Amino acid sequence: MPEIDGKDVKSVIVACEAGMGSSVLLTTQLGQRLKPYGVSVTHSPVNRLTDDTGDVVVCQQGLSDRARQAAPNTVVLPFNMFMGDPAFDRLEAAVRDGGVLGG
Repeated sequence: MPEIDGKDVKSVIVACEAGMGSSVLLTTQLGQRLKPYGVSVTHSPVNRLTDDTGDVVVCQQGLSDRARQAAPNTVVLPFNMFMGDPAFDRLEAAVRDGGVLGG
């Protein structure tokens, strides 16, 4: 299972099924949260992920297996809710304070 120290995260990809709606909103919100730490947040359909896509892929739990298959050496951080999911707080804390993210 790949791991990365939060201090080494420079790019986050929000992966989704089709490419619009809630995931685009999440991309904007995470971008605002992580911008002070120099982390870029972009959006991609899960079927376009590659191993050099980014440092961390954030996706809904139901897409996590597909994301891991497409980017096996990239940390995949699954979430359940688009708003207020603890995974987003964990990501920000690791980037801000350091700490290992795995998945």
